[in-house]
Amino acid sequence: MFLKWGSLLIAAACLCGCAAETKLDSGSSAVRVAQSLPPPDSPVSAVDVAPYRIAPGDEISIAVFGAQELDKTATVDAAGGFSLPLAGTVTAAGKTPEELSDAIAAKLRGPYLKNPRVAVNITKAGSSQAVTIDGEVQQPGIYPVASRMTLQQAIATAHGATDTANIRNVIVFRTVNGQKMAAMFDLKDIRSGRSPDPQVYGNDIVVVGESAVQKFLRNSALAFTSLGRFIPIL
Repeated sequence: MFLKWGSLLIAAACLCGCAAETKLDSGSSAVRVAQSLPPPDSPVSAVDVAPYRIAPGDEISIAVFGAQELDKTATVDAAGGFSLPLAGTVTAAGKTPEELSDAIAAKLRGPYLKNPRVAVNITKAGSSQAVTIDGEVQQPGIYPVASRMTLQQAIATAHGATDTANIRNVIVFRTVNGQKMAAMFDLKDIRSGRSPDPQVYGNDIVVVGESAVQKFLRNSALAFTSLGRFIPIL
C-alpha cells in the first residue's frame, strides 16, 4: 500500500515538474525581458575594489572594546552625522567603516580611554544602496550592498535558498535608462561555472522561484503524516 501511494506521489510530482517549467515573459510593456542586464542608471559600485562609503540614512553599529556602555546603534542623519557619548557629534557620511572607526577612536582618546579600539559595521544601508532579496530564500529582506556583490553572494547574504527553491529560476529586476527590465538566471549553472555570476546593484530586486515538485512532495508528506501514514523513502 505504501509503495502504491509512493508511486502515485512520484508520478504526480513529475507532472507538476512538467507543468511548472518556467519561462520568463512580460505581460506588460512596463517591464522589458532581457537575456542579461546592463548596469543600472546609478550603479552603487562600478569598481570591483571600491570601498563602501557611509551615506545619510545608513544604520551603523559601534562597538567600543572594553567600554561596552558606549556601544550603540545609530542612524546617520541628513547632515551626515550622529552623536555618541563622550565623543559628541561624529561625521560619518563619506567615510568607510574603517575610517569612521579611527575617527571615533580619536575622539574618545583622552582621560577616559587611553587606547580605545572601535569597530563599525553597516547594519542597514539606505534604499539606494540596498538590494531586495525575496522568494524562496531562508531570510527574505533588504540587504546592504557594501561592495561589489554578485548574484550568488546576494542569495548567500539571505542565508541561501530554501529546500523548495528552484535555483534554475532566479529573476533579477532592474531599472536601466528609466526602463524596468528583468532577466532570469540559472544559479545551478553559475555555481558549476557554466555561466558567469552577474553583478547585483543597489535597488535591484532578486526573486528566487519555487520548485513545484519540492512543494508538492512537502505538502503531500505533511498531509500523509497528519493522517498517521508515512511514506517510505526508497
